Amino acid sequence: MTTERYERGWEKLMEVDGTGGAKVIESLRDISPDLGQFVIEFAFGDIYSREGLDLKQRQLITISSLTALGGCEPQLTVHINAALNVGLSPKEIVEAILHCTPYAGFPRVLNATFVAKEVFKERGLTIHPNIDPQEA
Repeated sequence: MTTERYERGWEKLMEVDGTGGAKVIESLRDISPDLGQFVIEFAFGDIYSREGLDLKQRQLITISSLTALGGCEPQLTVHINAALNVGLSPKEIVEAILHCTPYAGFPRVLNATFVAKEVFKERGLTIHPNIDPQEA
């Protein structure tokens, strides 16, 4: 039985994550379909669908949270792709991850940065970091 909450969540999941989100939900079907339903209804139907923050802001928060948690590299891959889907630039994503350094530490920020690097590579995107003129 599909509810309005589920439908709203599915639409928001597709808007944010697209096929990446559908793959995550499908990967849960044979082991924990209820978890997939919770992701759709709660995370996307209730949280992502709220007013007050736009999708870019929500993705910056999500990337920062996953970076700070550490050990969430598969989820970071999905959400860095989602951030690009909703219009964030690679530079904005890298800056959000970098901003976590004093709060989460170098190892977690390094791991998240390498995830971002791989996502950008897969999508054919480049970032032009600020280069110290003395090193050029």
